[in-house]
Amino acid sequence: TSAVVLHSKRLHITRAAIEAGSARSAQKVRVLEHQAFEQVALLAAEPLQAGQYYTLSIQYSANLSESFHGFYKSTYRTQEGELRVLAATQFEPTAARMAFPCFDEPAFKARFLITIRREPKHLALSNMPIVKSVTITPWLVEDHFDTTVKMSTYLVAFIVSDFKSISKITGHGVKISVYTVPDKINQAHYALDAAVKLLDFYEDYFSIPYPLPKQDLAAIPDFQSGAMENWGLTTYRESALLYDPEKSSASSKLRVTMIIAHELAHQWFGNLVTMEWWDDLWLNEGFARFMEFVSVSVTHPELRVEDYFLRRCFDAIEVDSLNSSHPISTPVEDPAQILEMFDNVSYQKGSCILNMLRDYLTPDVLKAGLVQYLQKYSYQNTKNEDLWNIMTNASIPYSLMFFNFICPTVGSDKNELQGDGFCRTQQSSSNAHWTKGETLDVKAMMDTWTLQKGFPLVTVTVRGKNVHLQQERYMKGVNSPSSTGYLWHIPLTYITSKSDTVQRFLMTTKADVIILPEEVEWVKFNVDMNGYYIVHYEDDGWDRLINLLKENHTVISSNDRASLINNVFQLVSIKKLSISKAFDLTLYLKHERQIMPVLQGMNELIPIYRLMERRDMDGTAKQLKEYIINLFKDLIDKQSWSDEGSASERLLRDSLLLFACVHRYQPCVDKAKGYFTEWQKSNGTLSLPADVKTAVYAVGAQTSEGWDFLLSKYRLHLFNVERENIELALSLSRSKDKLQWLMDQGLRGDIVRTQDLPRIIVFVAKTPSGCHLAWTFLKENWDKIVEKFELGSNSVANIVTGLTSRYSTRSQLAQVKEFFSSLEEKSARLRCIQQAIETIEDNIQWMDRNFEKVKTWLQNNQL
Repeated sequence: TSAVVLHSKRLHITRAAIEAGSARSAQKVRVLEHQAFEQVALLAAEPLQAGQYYTLSIQYSANLSESFHGFYKSTYRTQEGELRVLAATQFEPTAARMAFPCFDEPAFKARFLITIRREPKHLALSNMPIVKSVTITPWLVEDHFDTTVKMSTYLVAFIVSDFKSISKITGHGVKISVYTVPDKINQAHYALDAAVKLLDFYEDYFSIPYPLPKQDLAAIPDFQSGAMENWGLTTYRESALLYDPEKSSASSKLRVTMIIAHELAHQWFGNLVTMEWWDDLWLNEGFARFMEFVSVSVTHPELRVEDYFLRRCFDAIEVDSLNSSHPISTPVEDPAQILEMFDNVSYQKGSCILNMLRDYLTPDVLKAGLVQYLQKYSYQNTKNEDLWNIMTNASIPYSLMFFNFICPTVGSDKNELQGDGFCRTQQSSSNAHWTKGETLDVKAMMDTWTLQKGFPLVTVTVRGKNVHLQQERYMKGVNSPSSTGYLWHIPLTYITSKSDTVQRFLMTTKADVIILPEEVEWVKFNVDMNGYYIVHYEDDGWDRLINLLKENHTVISSNDRASLINNVFQLVSIKKLSISKAFDLTLYLKHERQIMPVLQGMNELIPIYRLMERRDMDGTAKQLKEYIINLFKDLIDKQSWSDEGSASERLLRDSLLLFACVHRYQPCVDKAKGYFTEWQKSNGTLSLPADVKTAVYAVGAQTSEGWDFLLSKYRLHLFNVERENIELALSLSRSKDKLQWLMDQGLRGDIVRTQDLPRIIVFVAKTPSGCHLAWTFLKENWDKIVEKFELGSNSVANIVTGLTSRYSTRSQLAQVKEFFSSLEEKSARLRCIQQAIETIEDNIQWMDRNFEKVKTWLQNNQL
């Protein structure tokens, strides 16, 4: 060939030459650019020989990027108000080509040698430590960084800034440092301690040493996503890394810990072993999401992270129930499609199916498989099947040693291994099948979860001792295509009124029967919702479970209760159950005290209230709001306005008080007003309990004067840890002018950072006074938003789906379709637009079907 094709985007190449390994002279080459493909071709005068080494040298220049990707500019103000500038990188997925010409695909791994020139007042950071610094002139220093390990381009990183840092050495001898703008270095201690614990945990868990001498964590003032796992130099949004023990809430501590755990897990899953192409992004993201829980439950047991895992699976189910969903592993080609992969399916569903696999294989077998996978493919690239083949092999020795593997984690007293190598619990009849002892085909099972979209609905019908099971694809939607051809291998688990020992059964056919040893009053499938599927109970199955919750809800775990709440409303959406049945189930919540079921109850009921609030002709929405408040009233009244209690108690308080105040529960509003007045009198110096601040600010922002006071504090340096709380409160204003101003400022980016604009637009859209404003704002500024956040990005998707999620009228649907179809084709094809349209259609149907029924139910069930 006589051409070398590299990726390059917005780089101005002034000269390029090529030199053969042995030759002394470099020959100049012609440069052709293909802008649409983000590529350049270097054309040599003579053909290049196969097997020969060549050195390319390219001179080029470029401006710092004005967006959040590539090598981009970020700014901050010091306490004294001076504006300072820094430059940082964000290359994943396809922006390394904006900083240097390269083979910008994950499978082209290379070693990188980086040199940076800077002013003496700045410091430069990159993936590796500095080996030497040379002073070139009194105002210019050149830093030479050590050569990196073999890695993908998207993990290269560098920062030039005046950050300060604090450091510690881990138990394994790795130097960890946290870098922040100088004024905020006192908020870096929590992150430093967490990173030390977590990196040590991962080195032990994976039995593979972290291969670099250092790991830096840097908080960047302008940052689009939450964080990025660049090898040896992870970068974060400030709110994802900084923590002030005096002022930060419990939810902030949980968030910071989980995000650090996520990025450090990537140092193995993603950095050491990388997916071959972006279609298997979940091998990076699903794993990092899953490992957050595995690691933090050990390093920070007091945070009780297992309480929050379910929320992720419910979030995944939300998008995965639409026809516009996609398989976990799905083909992608252009940069916008690649960006779209960074969604709830890759992250949340990915982590949920791994959790299901761990429950099925047992934690030890899963861990053994993961370690083998990482060891075998270190510094290489993998595909979906590489993981499953290793998992299948990892499980073989266990299946020969342990009964409880063949029937995972069932007490062996109930099991007997029969001559044919099948394991039967005595409960099962001869047609029950668990897996053959010799091999367990993990690939066949997991392909059903990664290569088809959606998830199964299992219908359970109890006839005496016989439990009839049926599976089909769960599908929302008006004209949802048929689910025939969809079949999953479902690791079913269940408990009954007679036995709380978890029974297990692998369902690989459309229909099956389990035979119980005796008749039972109730049966609950998908124990703790460890499986990624939902369950419908035919005949009086739901009545029995609703009764159980009413009589003695603590007989089943809080995760089981949360999953019943979720499933019952999911079934209403597909007409399997009436809305009145779902509301009957919620009555028990009056006695619920645990965080997961309480929050899940709110997550189901509040959106229904929001839909009704938009078109409330006859006071039904108001009645529904009163019903929700009455359900949780005892719990709200019991909350102390303080920061005491365990992490989950504090998180629950935060959510409950905000809910009560925003929905104008008078005792809560009065208390919050009192706090706000005191705080305002002290000119913001009074220290408010961290977990009640959001509620206090939300009430304060309801008056014009309170809103202005909050804004004045928002602009001050002292309140930087509370920026997000204050943004939420400011977005709840009833004044259209204030809401408009807030969004306009977010686009300008000096008072409100542009990185926060997506959340602000969605907050504004959810308020009665802001819903039209936000929609108009999006239409008028679509091009600017796309330019800043990139087509296909999660930020754009969150704006589109968040803005329209409460639309439920045919005219709104028409407006949405009209606007998005008017855009150029690339925008109009975005998956988030399909999701938005499907969701609105679903809302319209839901309201048509259920509005009157909810009204009747509320009249008959006054709390």
